[in-house]
Amino acid sequence: MKLCVQLFVTFFKVGLFTFGGGWAMIAVMQREIVERHKWLDDEQFLDLLTVAQSMPGILAVNIATVIGDKLRGLKGGVSAALGTIIPSFCIILAIAIFLTPEMIKNNDVVNRIFKGLRPAVVALIVVPVITTARSAKINYKTVIIPIIVAIMVYSGIPYISNPILYIVIGALVGILVYANRLNNKRKEGEK
Repeated sequence: MKLCVQLFVTFFKVGLFTFGGGWAMIAVMQREIVERHKWLDDEQFLDLLTVAQSMPGILAVNIATVIGDKLRGLKGGVSAALGTIIPSFCIILAIAIFLTPEMIKNNDVVNRIFKGLRPAVVALIVVPVITTARSAKINYKTVIIPIIVAIMVYSGIPYISNPILYIVIGALVGILVYANRLNNKRKEGEK
């Protein structure tokens, strides 16, 4: 039960002090989970991040749930997810109670705050991309694939610009590569 409380508190802090959505939270989560608490190593964190990205829904909640589940099962997953959700829920509820959309849109102070947060959010998104690329040992050859996919999706050409197509192709290629590696290991073991 102690680990569930630690998971809740850790993800509550992450949810309370990060702005910009799931990608902005990843750097903070990695620092808390891998470096501070040492619950996972970089490779495990990257694997769980990959699983969380492939799930439908909010990335921050997905990764919190996957990490909590890995560490403490269902109770850990629920604790981590609630820790991530509650701060945002309370903040949005307070904003909805005290401020109308017109008050926010026409308030110079609020507009300045949002303009000041934009560069910080961009930095919070770029840092985990770079960190994840380093952890995944991505080289220049593998960077070509997402660039080509981004161009194809952005092209607007029917069927070719559908991102679901590339998700399915990526999954199939991943399955084939994994099966090939297992087959090679089995052959090496037989020798």
